[in-house]
Amino acid sequence: MRQLLFLPFLFISFVGLAQAGRKADKDTKIWRYELESAGEGNEGTYLVKVWSYSKKPNVAIEQAKKNAIHGVIFQGVPASGRFSSQPPIARTAGLENEKADFFNAFFDDGGAYMKYVAVSGDGSVDGDDYLKVGKEYKVGVVVSVRKDLLKKDLQAQGIIQGLSSGFD
Repeated sequence: MRQLLFLPFLFISFVGLAQAGRKADKDTKIWRYELESAGEGNEGTYLVKVWSYSKKPNVAIEQAKKNAIHGVIFQGVPASGRFSSQPPIARTAGLENEKADFFNAFFDDGGAYMKYVAVSGDGSVDGDDYLKVGKEYKVGVVVSVRKDLLKKDLQAQGIIQGLSSGFD
């Protein structure tokens, strides 16, 4: 009998997660976020604050990881306070569209991007980092991006070129 009662709960939980995932994907596909340098991470990493937008704060928090990786690859990290700016890993205009199949799979929920990002600290968001903007929230999350490993792996897969590729 317990198992029969548990099955509907499990189904409802799964459906809820799937719907949240679809909403998160919809928010991600438009890549609305802001990045700022949040300090110095360990060697080979960037510590960035990502401001993500969504109608639901928990969706914005989850999307921060994807947005941070996207920003490090395609936009770079702007200077903030005493921290200098960092150029984007990808230096080729239109690379995201050119390699769309790769990047669509890369940014899937639980995709390869997860290897390169971690929420900093305990994962909680400071109260000052929840802002109501119109009908949605702007949520700031500090994440650590393993940019050296990300760059190395993208080069190894032929997605971006290394500095020495132009000198062969």
